[in-house]
Amino acid sequence: MSTKRDYYDVLGVPKNATKDNIKTVYRKLALQYHPDRNKSKEAEEKFKEISEAYAVLSDDDKRKRYDTYGHLGSEEVFRGSEANFEEIFKDIGFGGFRDIFEQVFGGREGGFSDPFNFGFRFGGGGRRRGQDLVYDAELTLEDVFRGRKEEIELPKLEKCRTCSGTGAAPGSKPRKCNVCDGQGQMRRVYSQNRFSTFVSLEPCQTCRGQGEIIDRPCETCNGDGTVRTYKKIKLEIPKGVEDGMTLQLRGEGEPSEGGQPGDLLIRIHVKPHPVFERLADGHILYNLDTSFTDLALGTERRVPTLDGDEKLKINGGSQPNNIVKLKGKGLPRYGGFGKGDELVRLNIKVPTQLSDTQKELLRQLDREFKSAVGR
Repeated sequence: MSTKRDYYDVLGVPKNATKDNIKTVYRKLALQYHPDRNKSKEAEEKFKEISEAYAVLSDDDKRKRYDTYGHLGSEEVFRGSEANFEEIFKDIGFGGFRDIFEQVFGGREGGFSDPFNFGFRFGGGGRRRGQDLVYDAELTLEDVFRGRKEEIELPKLEKCRTCSGTGAAPGSKPRKCNVCDGQGQMRRVYSQNRFSTFVSLEPCQTCRGQGEIIDRPCETCNGDGTVRTYKKIKLEIPKGVEDGMTLQLRGEGEPSEGGQPGDLLIRIHVKPHPVFERLADGHILYNLDTSFTDLALGTERRVPTLDGDEKLKINGGSQPNNIVKLKGKGLPRYGGFGKGDELVRLNIKVPTQLSDTQKELLRQLDREFKSAVGR
């Protein structure tokens, strides 16, 4: 009998939930439990669980089989689900489907097997993917408000143009290793008897695990197939990004000999602002120092926003710590879901030095207030 929780319970949706509702719920849960944001072991396990549930319930055929047969009808959970996940992960600013699931579930050379042992593999062939490059982008809150475009220069390995990445000198080409027959590994039998055979796969010493031998190495790259160079890359960081996000430029990482290049991962770091405090959902907070008379009588003040000064009306009788909202003057929400608000908190600025005349006027006012309430 299966010990897995019901997929609808895992996501917290009813059995008649629409695909849009399921997508919205998973997007929220993925933001909460994604390993880039939540480093706890419990969060990682929760992310695995909600992702399995979403892979099934977001697919009409898998959902129908699940509703009919339960978990026994859910073989190959993640097969064909790449598009559903890619759209969500791109929207919330995380890496691609394959990269995230390799990070969480683990992978192996030549492909990635899904954690639920349903035989699903990403990619094909036995070539390693190129390594990712990481760029740390420091942004101001103004950058988050407007977005930022910049050109960066990264040191990276690129395919050698002289040999087109083969590592062999022009006019020649690598040949298949005749020792391992191009497999790059050797099968070694350590012990054998009537009952068992012990076998180990070891890298071929002749070709150093490459499966090929280069008789005439390229002089430019010394047979590596890659050269160290600098590449200029234009970055376009969208509005509304959050501190700790990782953006991804596919194929801009290190190349791979015969495989796919890695990606450029852009880690977002947002510096604290001297005036504004960033809140959730695109809102920002500004503390306005004002006087007792401004709050009591009401007034108009000009306050800063990320897009220039704005007029703020303070109603008479406002209390300390009251919040006045400037609608739509906050940050753009990442993914194009509108803007937050600027929340202005009213603080009383108490003077520290008063003249004798000012003290006497305040005493008179205090006596009038006490008289009005019968004290």
